[in-house]
Amino acid sequence: MTRQIVFTIDVEEFDTAIDHGYELSLSEQIAVSTAGLLPLVERMNASGVRGTLFTTATYALNESMLIRELASQHEIASHGFYHGKYEPSDLLTSRQALESIIGKPVVGFRKAQMGAVADADLKDAGYRYNSSLHPTWLPGRYNHLREPRLAFMRGGLLHIPATVTAGLRIPLFWLSLKNFPFSFYKQLCRQTIQRDGQLNLYVHPWEFTDLRMYDRIPAYIRRYSHERLLDRVEDLFRFLGPQGEFCTMNDLANRYFQVGVAEESQHLL
Repeated sequence: MTRQIVFTIDVEEFDTAIDHGYELSLSEQIAVSTAGLLPLVERMNASGVRGTLFTTATYALNESMLIRELASQHEIASHGFYHGKYEPSDLLTSRQALESIIGKPVVGFRKAQMGAVADADLKDAGYRYNSSLHPTWLPGRYNHLREPRLAFMRGGLLHIPATVTAGLRIPLFWLSLKNFPFSFYKQLCRQTIQRDGQLNLYVHPWEFTDLRMYDRIPAYIRRYSHERLLDRVEDLFRFLGPQGEFCTMNDLANRYFQVGVAEESQHLL
């Protein structure tokens, strides 16, 4: 079976600056994310990489023409209505807002900061998969070391966790891409896709802007921003290309549904 690589982007308001004491209007937060999203998508398209954009309704409503255009090549999924706050009702309203913009069904969800969401709420809101689980330990954030590392069914919903390595469960998310020695990061990706048959990676568009002016944001977040990070991601695309096929998250979900996922909590692959 072909190995599958899902490169995902959490498209959201740039509220990371707000969290670290800066004052930015909503329009400024949107503008920062757009400034990073445009060159990142250009690199993806040039490399033949189709991906999934987990997009807040707030961002999409402010950049509706852009999101509609991106939906012609990439999957648009929900990242909630707002990035900084959440209500269960946001599950339905964010999906409806995105669908009204792109004119296509929205079937996937990822909560901001990989937070927990009730399966029943997601099902009731019309989603078929959830990619909100990060099955690792991040001090001060969450401890999911006992959660399944690979895709599983629960409550009639397919869960597709972010990728971590086997054994030590080293996360292969955006902070690892920026802070690990790049050769080490690439080898972890290669070893993991050869073992698991898939990768689920994620970044944020604001990372691909020049973050040096926000010196109150910790260095481990600002490191390798702008062109340096764009070059690193393009290099990653070239490295991973021979390892598998880039696809959307919904494509990956279809793979599981096609093989038949009947048992609740069934651990796949």
